Amino acid sequence: MLSPQASGASRATGSLLLSNTAPAQALLLTENAALANGPPLLLQRLSLKEREEVLKEGQRRVVYRGKMLFSQGTPHDGIFLIESGRIRVFYIAPSGREITLAYWHAGNFVGGPELFGQGMHVWSGVAAANSVVVHLSGKALRGLIARMPALAIGLIEGLTFKGKCYSALAQMLGTRSVTERLAHLLLHLCDTYGVPEGDTVAIGTALTHADLAHMVGATRQWVTISLKRLQAQGILSTEKSKIVVHQLDALHAMRGGT
Repeated sequence: MLSPQASGASRATGSLLLSNTAPAQALLLTENAALANGPPLLLQRLSLKEREEVLKEGQRRVVYRGKMLFSQGTPHDGIFLIESGRIRVFYIAPSGREITLAYWHAGNFVGGPELFGQGMHVWSGVAAANSVVVHLSGKALRGLIARMPALAIGLIEGLTFKGKCYSALAQMLGTRSVTERLAHLLLHLCDTYGVPEGDTVAIGTALTHADLAHMVGATRQWVTISLKRLQAQGILSTEKSKIVVHQLDALHAMRGGT
């Protein structure tokens, strides 16, 4: 499932985890623009020497697309720093229905909210693209925090951001219709991945209908039918690898419940 590549920082030199040049990115369902911009980099407060020390304590692994990183209900042991790729974090209900909590990109950590290897995972993480992660065990993380207050601050900031994200998702699921949520997600994808093409915006991300359904809390069949209806209305058109939005104003109206 996981392919170990190296332990320690020697193989991670030059990675985003060692730099401080780009913000971490995330894809999630929220009406809060500040959250949509992504969280702070976990290691941004640390010196280069401290970052190298953190990575030396970890185990660097490759997780291929579609492979599980951690599973809901299994014993917890630390966190995973994302060096490259994209990890989808999701919850599975007893009925088998899934809800995507977020897609986390390089610079983020996943595996919380527990940090130190106690209890069970309350949701799952899967590689949405070929990814490289650095696993920090609970024991190693506890020792690092004792020596590096800046790392503790970064973890608190990260957990705070994630808490706000999941609170925003719960609020949207409880107060917005599924149609409003789909319109909101499409507009968010336009802002994040959209490429202007004349009077239209092309969304080039490789999200499937099932991926969209898991984000808005619907079935794949409902999303497929809804996209066909929007296409019949001239609001958007779908192609094999992208969605082209023709009427942004119509999506804004749908998002507002009109």
